[in-house]
Amino acid sequence: MTAGSRQSSPARQRSDARFWNRMARKYARSPIEDEAGYERSLERTREFLTRDDDVLEIGCGTGSTALRHAPHVRHITGTDISSEMIAIANEKLAEGGPANVDFLVATADDPSFANGAYDTVMAHNILHLVPDLDATLSRIRDALRPGGLLIAKTPCLGDMNPAIRWVMLPAMRAVGKAPPVLCFSGRALREAIGRNGFVVEAVEFHGTRGRDARPFIVARKT
Repeated sequence: MTAGSRQSSPARQRSDARFWNRMARKYARSPIEDEAGYERSLERTREFLTRDDDVLEIGCGTGSTALRHAPHVRHITGTDISSEMIAIANEKLAEGGPANVDFLVATADDPSFANGAYDTVMAHNILHLVPDLDATLSRIRDALRPGGLLIAKTPCLGDMNPAIRWVMLPAMRAVGKAPPVLCFSGRALREAIGRNGFVVEAVEFHGTRGRDARPFIVARKT
């Protein structure tokens, strides 16, 4: 098992689902912390998409990003481990959303998507939350067609203030306010992407507030 990985289990999956189900409605009401940075990431992502693309988004949350990209692709499937998050996403879809989007409850490494059917897999704010980073990246590779793209934006806690890792996160977890989190650096993330069959083509930082430790990475399946 590599650094930045933890053993996955049904118990861990159930625990994660319960946490995000509990947080879903509050999460949906919360404003985006860095709106300008988010918009920049949307803009850059669209530069890599075409109207012929089939896209999978893992960890789609309440579906906002998938719905924003839908007009620029053939079809997009958003997945999340939280049934409450997906319920909110489907509520948005029912309010006149585009016909080329669907939302499903699934883990980030669900084997049913390992069919090489997607041109792009998006993984925003999710890779630090999975139980096993390498397993998830391997599954993403399996989901992609030859030459397909992984587009990810990931908080890298290894590049943040150590107090976040050693003080803030443990305290929040103790009171049920934070899920289990993998603590890796941006370099370690890029290395993990590379050893799972990708070539990194772009690394950018879109944050507009202070030091940004959430690299936006575009990597192509080899």
